[in-house]
Amino acid sequence: MKEPVLTATAAKPSKKHRYLYEIDLMRLIFIAGVLLNHTTTAFEHQLSSGFASTALLATHLMIHFTRMGFMFMTGLVLTMVYFSRKRNWPLFFKKRFTTVGIPYVLWNTLLMIGSILLGIGGFTIANFWPDYLSAILHGDQFYLYYVLVTMQLYLLFPAMLWLFKKTEGHHGALALASFGLQLMIVAGIKYGLPHIDTSGWLWWFRAYGVNVFTYQFFFIAGGLFSLHAKAVKNWLLDHQPLIGISTLILSFGTIGLYVFNKQILGMTHSAAVSPHQPYMLVYDVVMIAFVALLGQKYATWHAKQPKHWFARLVGNGAQVSFGVYLCQTIALSLLSGVLGLLHLSNLTLMLLLPVGYLGILGVSFGIAWFCYKVSPFGWLIGRPQSLSLSAKGVLNHEQAHRSFISESHQSS
Repeated sequence: MKEPVLTATAAKPSKKHRYLYEIDLMRLIFIAGVLLNHTTTAFEHQLSSGFASTALLATHLMIHFTRMGFMFMTGLVLTMVYFSRKRNWPLFFKKRFTTVGIPYVLWNTLLMIGSILLGIGGFTIANFWPDYLSAILHGDQFYLYYVLVTMQLYLLFPAMLWLFKKTEGHHGALALASFGLQLMIVAGIKYGLPHIDTSGWLWWFRAYGVNVFTYQFFFIAGGLFSLHAKAVKNWLLDHQPLIGISTLILSFGTIGLYVFNKQILGMTHSAAVSPHQPYMLVYDVVMIAFVALLGQKYATWHAKQPKHWFARLVGNGAQVSFGVYLCQTIALSLLSGVLGLLHLSNLTLMLLLPVGYLGILGVSFGIAWFCYKVSPFGWLIGRPQSLSLSAKGVLNHEQAHRSFISESHQSS
């Protein structure tokens, strides 16, 4: 039967529901990319100068699209869940800040104490409270910046839905305007901020990496993707060669970008591999489209092979993707500690990189899965097992895609 074609606001509840398996794969690809990004960084710190070190540094931007992919998925899933339902904003804030805010505080606490006990990270008992309070306020430790940005988005999410409704029928123009604003933001960050004295600015404006507005386009794009899923799916499938070729060209182009940043602009490595650059904005969009296309392919395959081991792996991985993100610091700290003790040659380190990456994936997933299954550790990954907050299984942006969505909610 032909699927009904409706606008986002015209969608009505339907008894027939389709499970969005494509989002499972997208979520898994992005979290796997985040862990690969951080794993290569751990290996980079152990490499001595030479070809291997230069090659790894130059290719680092290739996998730096994952941060924006995470932001995109956050906007997508939140909009998918809340756009058409009757909203209770006090309950929304209670659920979201409880199931995301508590893990944020717990991980900052546990990892700070663990770092002090193990003597790593430069933290000391004498300076515990200043360091701890700074970490909570700024989100600048243990890769927890993403959680802090997400909590900022929760505060702005009602306004984001209002914007979608007010611009109904003009979502293309909204996406274009948001992209233009994003282009100005990243151009300002790369070419303007380094030449401005920001010492008198409020921290939230100086630390643009944890400022929610730095990622505004990806939140809006994710939301619009959700509202026009059918049309986007058709466009992706109709333009597969273009997406594939563009992905390949822009991916290798990041090497040239790194060389340009280092040799022409004289940037430090950290600045040269920043995700906040105009070129990276275009690359991120193309990579997200490519991952979305893979998601559509996976959904089609899953319909034929729902019991396949890979299908189960993707489903389980998507269930705890947020937990994997939160648990990664333990695995990465273990890897860095082992590599620091071994004093291996550059060649050996490069050969061991895939092994190290698989280890990071395994340890992070293992800890997250344990927390998911064993009460009360679910609090650590935003999935409390026994309280009423988890009654519907929709606890945070990482798990919301496990809900069912009516086919009629996907507009053309």
